[in-house]
Amino acid sequence: MEQLLDASPRGAIAQTRFSIWKQPVAWLLDKKLSRDFWVFFAVAFFWDFGFSVYVFLFNLYLLDYRFNERAMGLVGGALTIGSVAGTLPVGWIARRTGLRPLLAVSMFTAPLIGVARTLVMWEPAQIGMAFVAGLAMCIWGVCFLPALARVTTEENRASGMSLIFSVAVGTSALGGLVCGYLPSWLASAGHSMQSAELKRLILLASCGIAFVGLLPLLSLRLPLQASEHQPRDSKPKRYWKISPFLLRFLPSMALWTTVVASFTPFANVYLSKGLHIPFARIGFIFSGAQVVQLCVTLLAPMVFRSLGLVNGIVATQIATAAALALLAGTGNQGLAIALFLSFSALQWMSAPGLYTLLMSTVPDEERSSAAAMTMFCNAVFQSMATAAAGVLFAQFGYPRVMLGISVLALTAALLFKFLITPSDRLALAQA
Repeated sequence: MEQLLDASPRGAIAQTRFSIWKQPVAWLLDKKLSRDFWVFFAVAFFWDFGFSVYVFLFNLYLLDYRFNERAMGLVGGALTIGSVAGTLPVGWIARRTGLRPLLAVSMFTAPLIGVARTLVMWEPAQIGMAFVAGLAMCIWGVCFLPALARVTTEENRASGMSLIFSVAVGTSALGGLVCGYLPSWLASAGHSMQSAELKRLILLASCGIAFVGLLPLLSLRLPLQASEHQPRDSKPKRYWKISPFLLRFLPSMALWTTVVASFTPFANVYLSKGLHIPFARIGFIFSGAQVVQLCVTLLAPMVFRSLGLVNGIVATQIATAAALALLAGTGNQGLAIALFLSFSALQWMSAPGLYTLLMSTVPDEERSSAAAMTMFCNAVFQSMATAAAGVLFAQFGYPRVMLGISVLALTAALLFKFLITPSDRLALAQA
């Protein structure tokens, strides 16, 4: 079980972090990462940097144009529904055309759609464009891990994932700092801009940064897998089975996904509208949340080893519920910021444990289908939760709805506690 946790992308960060900081050059040389890995690293850097800024800022931009939470929820839900609709077709196409052409389509179209979403501020158009954006961005989500696997080897794959996932978190933090400092930089240079104009400039620039990732992608070489050499009319063997554990795991996971998707997309709006925190300070808070998430990722393996995997998941989810409930009941900005950072950290801490639980309990031959079903289920519930939460926030306000979400988080923790049977725990002990 511990080996599986260390082999996960975020677990691999914890495994290699100290070696990277002690002797970074020697560590990199020892891993023998290929030229194509570094090309893909550059592609991922520009994608992560551009869209981390875009996702952070977009709801605040809509707020400047008097979009309420109901409208934001519909837009966010349409984005996720687009991703759900595209996931299975993209996987089918990738097996026949290869990953690189699909990645190029995503890197070209997603920034252009982002530009259109920034310029056209009409609610029906925003909902439609969000659906198309979800289709374009799901290509990256489907192709990212297989592409990363092809530019690494069995020996250096965990290290390569550590680098890319660490940089993804780092670029998100950097994006928050840029958003925080840019107003003062422009003011010192003698440029005064309205809030909406400034956000539009940042959003357009973030789309441009993501688009730059297309340049290194043009020189990326990805070897084809056997399935991509098959004739188009051939029927590859497929394996799809639902284990009894998965029937218990998916409802619990769906409820937890509902918790995360109900508040996280509106967190920045809550800080701005509910607590009246200035935009520049929200950028710093966002960066701080990324740093805290990276730090708790390093602590997660120790928590799960000391408490046990299931108890560790339950403990972090109960703590997440408590942080959100306390956040709903405070009006003090300083305390609210501390509670928000705690919520961000705790909800991320449970993620490695959840996926380790899944991979440790289902049989080896069922892991691919179990992972696909979990991702699909998560996306469906995320779209519904985001849309519903937007309507509820607009109608009832933040505190009461946040309390309701904290109750859902507590319920999810109890489900994980009581739906894991003794036979499941035996499988975990033997993993």
